[in-house]
Amino acid sequence: MSTMELTVKEGIHVLTLTNNEGENRFTLDVMKEYLAAFDVVEAYEGNTALLVTCEHQKTFSTGIDLNWLLGCSPEEQGEFVSVLENVLNRLALLSAPTVICLNGNTYAGGAILSCAADFRIMRADRGRFCFPEVNINIPFTPSMVHIVNLLPNKHALKHMALTGIAYTGEECKSLDIVDEIAPMDELQARAWAMAKNLGEKDRTTYTTIKRSLRPAIEL
Repeated sequence: MSTMELTVKEGIHVLTLTNNEGENRFTLDVMKEYLAAFDVVEAYEGNTALLVTCEHQKTFSTGIDLNWLLGCSPEEQGEFVSVLENVLNRLALLSAPTVICLNGNTYAGGAILSCAADFRIMRADRGRFCFPEVNINIPFTPSMVHIVNLLPNKHALKHMALTGIAYTGEECKSLDIVDEIAPMDELQARAWAMAKNLGEKDRTTYTTIKRSLRPAIEL
């Protein structure tokens, strides 16, 4: 894979985003790499968890590469949206616990992707979480609406979706957008501990409960 790296550490799958200069933006090839990583996790025998992380000091992901997308034909754009929706739904229903570690700015598609994870941990002292779609004239698709609705705080979701406001890590924690925050020098270790703890749970039971809580999402 050219934009991310999947490793297994003590039975936990760690997917590290590596296209840092490109702000880990989404293209069709990137979406296919996510799907390939999910295939590996789901084929793994035994209990596990998936930790999605990035060690960049500023950005987790700014979502779709709009310059790339605008250069695509209408047919190619349609294919991309379909594959992106598949990535979101696959992550939301993955047959293992999932944790996303937000080390910096998490915007647009990057923020939507993080909503599909079971748990989110964010850097406390830098970075913003934002749905800017209302300001760039790109509405959510119906599938994306189901994904962002996984956030428990509907009041905060309304303000993010309809105003494009960007929240800090501390604000995200107070609004239940993320489950934990940590300073940068502790973030990776805290995210790993969260994933390791979840990875010890019975995978079949965990997956059954998770999917029962997300009936609107379908593969």
